[in-house]
Amino acid sequence: MTTGEVLAALADPTRRQLVELLARQGAGTATTLARELPVTRQAVVQHLSVLRTAGLVSSRKSGRDVRFQLHPDVLTETARWMNEVAAAWDQRLATIKAIAEGT
Repeated sequence: MTTGEVLAALADPTRRQLVELLARQGAGTATTLARELPVTRQAVVQHLSVLRTAGLVSSRKSGRDVRFQLHPDVLTETARWMNEVAAAWDQRLATIKAIAEGT
């Protein structure tokens, strides 16, 4: 899992909705998740596959069903990276402002 893979997976609005659903519900099957979205069960399975490849969700077999669960630690790590990038830009902008103002 890389930050790029996570961001690419989250670029799709349907996948973001799936992440939000799993965050609220804790876990779900492709069938139960598809009931909440305007896409087919097969589309949900494909989106979940992308999320699993990015490390955002895991799956486990429960009888005949496959249940998917969110891995919030991956989101936390991506958010940490984004905050570091934002802080670096804030520092650069503060330096530019100080130079421009002659202080």
